[in-house]
Amino acid sequence: MMIMKTRTKFLLTGALLSLAASSHGAEDNQLFGGTINGNLNFASDYVFRGESETLDGDIPVVQGTLSWNHNQGWYAGVFSSNIKFADPNLEIVTAPFIGKAGEFGDSGFTYDVMLFSYLYPGASYSNYTELWLKVGKQFGRANLQLEVTPTVDDWFGVDGWHGVNYALHPSYSFDNGVKISASVGYQDLTGDGAEGWGHWNIGLSKAYYGLNFDLRYHGSTVDSDHKVYGTQTQIFDDRVVIGISKSF
Repeated sequence: MMIMKTRTKFLLTGALLSLAASSHGAEDNQLFGGTINGNLNFASDYVFRGESETLDGDIPVVQGTLSWNHNQGWYAGVFSSNIKFADPNLEIVTAPFIGKAGEFGDSGFTYDVMLFSYLYPGASYSNYTELWLKVGKQFGRANLQLEVTPTVDDWFGVDGWHGVNYALHPSYSFDNGVKISASVGYQDLTGDGAEGWGHWNIGLSKAYYGLNFDLRYHGSTVDSDHKVYGTQTQIFDDRVVIGISKSF
């Protein structure tokens, strides 16, 4: 059974990559008036809002994204990554998404509205969906994004639990191609026995020979007294993550 789950995980990631590669090979790379794009990422860990999605960095991750993007701002796609939790059924997340991005007139302020569903094959009891809402502004080489992301249904499938993630995402691009970016936020969580937490990260990224390299430090406010994660706070330990990605 474990071998079958592992094969499923890599077959799904491979399928995403094959689709991305085939779309890249097409002459016009077009579908329904939009463009097909792909991204492949290898990283030492998968950290989401301060939480290691690989049981405290126990395994590296392979992540793939296949997306369709229209020049009017509409987009849709699917993200996939291997994961590891105490629940052995949580081995992969597949996340379809759809959204619309654009600018408020000629104000220079941008918006991005996206529905993002977290689907866990073999552990559908953990499935849930979020509505990502972002507003941003470019200031020369600097950019600032404000995010408010509420859950649409029960957070991580826990009955009666709902969350809203509030975050700021600043970044700055230097002349030499190095980009420094960060996030600071708070994952609010409500429901019987629920408790939110703060999270942050800061990192440097740069492209070399068509590959993007990212070095990032993650942290959170979760400690041994946390109502939700008090027995497994190690997955919220401060950590450094190295990633290498390629877009197609």
